[in-house]
Amino acid sequence: MARSDYEYPGYDRSGVRYWSKTTLLYVLVTAGALWMTLPFWWTLTTSLSAEPTAATVSFVPAAFTLENFVTLWERPDILLVRWFLNTVIFAVAVTAFNLTFDSLAGYALAKVDFWGREKLFLGFISTMMIPGMVTLIPVYLILVELGWVNTYQGLIAPLAAQPLGIFLLRQHFKSLPSALGDAAKIDGCNEFQTFYKIYLPLAKPALATLGIFTFMGAWNNFQWPLIIANDSEMYTLPIALFAVRNQYFAEWGLMMAAALIIVAPVIVAFLAAQNYFIRGMSLSGMKG
Repeated sequence: MARSDYEYPGYDRSGVRYWSKTTLLYVLVTAGALWMTLPFWWTLTTSLSAEPTAATVSFVPAAFTLENFVTLWERPDILLVRWFLNTVIFAVAVTAFNLTFDSLAGYALAKVDFWGREKLFLGFISTMMIPGMVTLIPVYLILVELGWVNTYQGLIAPLAAQPLGIFLLRQHFKSLPSALGDAAKIDGCNEFQTFYKIYLPLAKPALATLGIFTFMGAWNNFQWPLIIANDSEMYTLPIALFAVRNQYFAEWGLMMAAALIIVAPVIVAFLAAQNYFIRGMSLSGMKG
């Protein structure tokens, strides 16, 4: 009969040494967690304070108010609804396109046998070593020729697929048994049906991991929307926060309220998919 882990040496839970190490570990973890959450808590308390200043770090709002959030909605020169909608469209579309194209490419590079497959995969991986600044001007000039500057398609198209996502999903598909695909083809499935009905459901952890990374990257993306959006109506929330900071630099409560609105959807998305995220991090990219 297999023994419990606690029967092995080093798992004595009654000794002074064990409880000292455990207590120290929990103290360090708790202190680290509090330190990491401190900026978020300061953002929250500042956004709920009346007329806060940059020099005031208050853990409890001195004068509780929701006026900062109300101002964001009511001030006519702050297009909060439009900026929020732009960010949602941008982040959701980029995430959806990446999950679609990266999964198709990852499956083809892992399970479809064709000439030059490994060389093509090496080409994808090689693009990860090219700094984004190198391709920034050529991509912008292409979008100018297409007339996509200051448009949704101009925001979304250059980020519709990423080599990191292809690599992640390729490694995950490669770790799955090829016998599953062979059995599906014997039953009459074509290549796309094998991908969609057999392998794609098994890739949910990797897809969730890629989806979270892509959504967070698009939601917080500052550089590309700043370059492609010339009109304030096409701003995303990070660009809008920068504009608000420039115009209302003294209104720290307003800035922190805007920052809270920016970070809240990302936190909700992570909490909603954290189980898949943890599984994906542990299962993806381990074999190949």
